[in-house]
Amino acid sequence: MKVGAIFPQTEIGIDTGAIREYAQATESLGFDFLLAFDHVLGANAETHTELTGPYRHDDMFHEPFVLFGYLAAVTSRVELATGIIILPQRQTALVAKQAAVVDVLSEGRLRLGIGVGWNPVEFEALGETWNNRGSRSEEQIDVMRQLWTNELITYEGRWHKITDAGILPLPVQRPIPVWLGGSSDRTVRRIVGIGDGWILTGRPDDRAKHLVDKLHAYAAEAERDIGSIGLEGWVSASIGGPDEWAKEAEDWKALGATHVSLNTMRADLADPAAHMEAIRQFKEATAGL
Repeated sequence: MKVGAIFPQTEIGIDTGAIREYAQATESLGFDFLLAFDHVLGANAETHTELTGPYRHDDMFHEPFVLFGYLAAVTSRVELATGIIILPQRQTALVAKQAAVVDVLSEGRLRLGIGVGWNPVEFEALGETWNNRGSRSEEQIDVMRQLWTNELITYEGRWHKITDAGILPLPVQRPIPVWLGGSSDRTVRRIVGIGDGWILTGRPDDRAKHLVDKLHAYAAEAERDIGSIGLEGWVSASIGGPDEWAKEAEDWKALGATHVSLNTMRADLADPAAHMEAIRQFKEATAGL
């Protein structure tokens, strides 16, 4: 099982030295990947009382593609994963281009996690449609894969039209692996149909087992090899300490997870150094996995 760290977006700050040091620490500690969350805009909680998601306007997020362009230059081995880019609030060809360039600059180290989001305020501000975001994301993935693997494409779908055009540079990985986040029934079917992997949030409990069983059932129904679908679980540093984190990682592995990562945000860690110490303890505790 591959072990990763979740970049502490909301708590790392804007000190480029600290950002560089954190990324290089993940590599020197032997982590397999570094995963970053995504939000373009945060909504004011006082105005948008209807929103149920965890982030608001005072939660800071570095834009993942820009961040990874920087991290590609200061690391050499660790995989860079988005977890998740909210794909349907973005222009598809532009995402394909950005991802391809990150993959080139990192020499083939990008894993693109995508999802459909929970914040309609972002969609409104970015000029994209909220209500069709799930089905539209399926076509987006198809368009991106064609752009990543062909010099020129002609494409006419429900939401996209490209006439004899392409992106350069093409990525190192052709195509870049696309993992999906979410837990709805439609998402699980989407993962089986077009996903390279699944980023499953929450704890490795009965809910997670039920969802993984559903994934297996849908894969069997579609005659897809379950071994071709990666599964990533997250461990929260806010719950317990290294022993508990290691136990949760083991539980994820028992559920069939191919990847597990530690989220150190909202764990009352004082500064970037404390985040680095937490991931060091996690890596040490999970050394036998």
